[in-house]
Amino acid sequence: MALWGGRFSQAADTRFKQFNDSLRFDYRLAEQDIVGSIAWSKALRQVNVLSEEEQQRLELALNELKLAVMEDPSQILQSDAEDIHSWVEQQLIGKVGDLGKKLHTGRSRNDQVATDLKLWCRQQGQQLLLMLDHLQNQLVTVARVHQATVLPGYTHLQRAQPVTFAHWCLAYVEMFERDYSRLQDALSRLDTCPLGSGALAGTAYPIDREVLAHSLGFHRATRNSLDSVSDRDHVMELLSTASISMLHLSRMAEDLIFYNSGESNFIELADTVTSGSSLMPQKKNPDALELIRGKCGRVYGSLAGMMMTVKALPLAYNKDMQEDKEGLFDALDTWHECMEMAALCFDGIKVNKDRTLEAAMQGYSNATELADYLVAKGIPFREAHHIVGVAVVAAIKKGCALEELSLEEMRAFSPVIDVDVYPILTIESCLEKRCALGGVAPNQVDHAIGQAEKRLEKRYSPGVKVRGARLTDLDAIEGMVAYWAGLGENLPRMRNELVRDIGSFAVAEHHGTVTGCASLYVYDSGLAEIRSLGIEAGWQQQGQGRAVVDHLVEKAAQMAIKKVFVLTRVPEFFMKQGFVPTSKSLLPEKVMKDCDRCPRQHACDEVALEVRLDQEQQIPTVSVA
Repeated sequence: MALWGGRFSQAADTRFKQFNDSLRFDYRLAEQDIVGSIAWSKALRQVNVLSEEEQQRLELALNELKLAVMEDPSQILQSDAEDIHSWVEQQLIGKVGDLGKKLHTGRSRNDQVATDLKLWCRQQGQQLLLMLDHLQNQLVTVARVHQATVLPGYTHLQRAQPVTFAHWCLAYVEMFERDYSRLQDALSRLDTCPLGSGALAGTAYPIDREVLAHSLGFHRATRNSLDSVSDRDHVMELLSTASISMLHLSRMAEDLIFYNSGESNFIELADTVTSGSSLMPQKKNPDALELIRGKCGRVYGSLAGMMMTVKALPLAYNKDMQEDKEGLFDALDTWHECMEMAALCFDGIKVNKDRTLEAAMQGYSNATELADYLVAKGIPFREAHHIVGVAVVAAIKKGCALEELSLEEMRAFSPVIDVDVYPILTIESCLEKRCALGGVAPNQVDHAIGQAEKRLEKRYSPGVKVRGARLTDLDAIEGMVAYWAGLGENLPRMRNELVRDIGSFAVAEHHGTVTGCASLYVYDSGLAEIRSLGIEAGWQQQGQGRAVVDHLVEKAAQMAIKKVFVLTRVPEFFMKQGFVPTSKSLLPEKVMKDCDRCPRQHACDEVALEVRLDQEQQIPTVSVA
């Protein structure tokens, strides 16, 4: 059933329905649509559109639906619903009856889809930042190994001056550093919540949109309802960032393809990223790199298509905007996949150092050094440039390198040339002379690698940093607790509770930003409970939760607590850290009283687990990768 059928007396033509429907691609927004719907149900409760009991029933049903979607997203595609919003509403009505029809009060699909898409972009953006980190770390690691590997530098695809393979790697580290910065900026600008903007003029209910925005983890609410539902700048910014980064990936791929060719023979790629020929058994083709180069075009196409779609749209929402998703999904998927493959190409790469050195010594790449030598002897550079050009012609005719010309032959070009010219013309001298910041001199390359390592370590570390919470972390903790409580994973906590218990909380931190939290609640009996475990959207599967739990277990051991327990719907997560199942009947009575606040109290699926911390027992530890 469509969400808009009352105005129409005839059914839509099946061909139009197929043309109009978007479920085949916007099903990827299912989790975001459900999360947004839970937040909206709470907002409706605050303005008395829903009763407490109605809101809890809706929240429970939506959480059940979210779990089902996470287990099998493909089930959505079996529906004939128009879009993901219709599908979620239909499923909700199927669970709670007519109550499900009340959820859309004051909300439009226009602000709904804008919110869903921003939630998705925010989560995907964090994963892309991590992949950029991984690629840069891979390049820096290779650079460290190949600091002394000489490589010919090129201009116009002609050998120009010698560089090193490390210096080449660092050039791309800088490119991806700019991509990282652009992505961060884009994610910062999209961190505003459109929900509550209605179709275009705002909602007729006195919703506190700032509270609503914070409950979904956004920095603030959007400021103008017309702009909110028609803004797709964040889509174009992400596509632009992806396009520029794909350009960098494509250039890097082209360099490596050239270096891998039989004519260059500078590198050999691992078998894991190459393929063979169906006809010629000797071939080993750099298919991974060629595909990276080739996929660049489809990302550009998505950006161009989106800009053309938006360029003449009047305010506010128009159906044209449905075209924002397919290109965005494909482009960001492609970008992520290409970065992952690019990093893989450096696994097992072999650099033919003898061949790169030989090539660097050819092509008269030390001609500039001879010109500088003449300048040091008092000859104006333009005159020195001409003299060296004549010398190169003579060397070419003789079929030798500049340094292979005899002193007598050298002096024929200029009487100021003496025997001290030969040390100047060595590869080592060519490199060492480029000693200004950013140059290819060994000390500069070593400095650049060190600086890159420090930047990456400061920005991202595989080890998660965990510390005790501070009052300045309160907003971040409140947002995460509210988010996961909205999903039914935790009990809701009032702000005054969080202020009171701030000393019991620990937070995971990423470059100054709180990415996860949990608290250790101590009972009179000497037991302790891990509560309010939550991870910021986009940071799941990155070791944040494991690190926070490990920190709290160690804290409990230091307090001489003998047993820590947890009530959870994801027992596998805790069992990996040494927790074992226990009976709820063995838990303190105060724990069970908390269940009165839970919307799932009549359909509880939480499991009780515990870990013992007797003094003779080793404290469980977690390896965070």
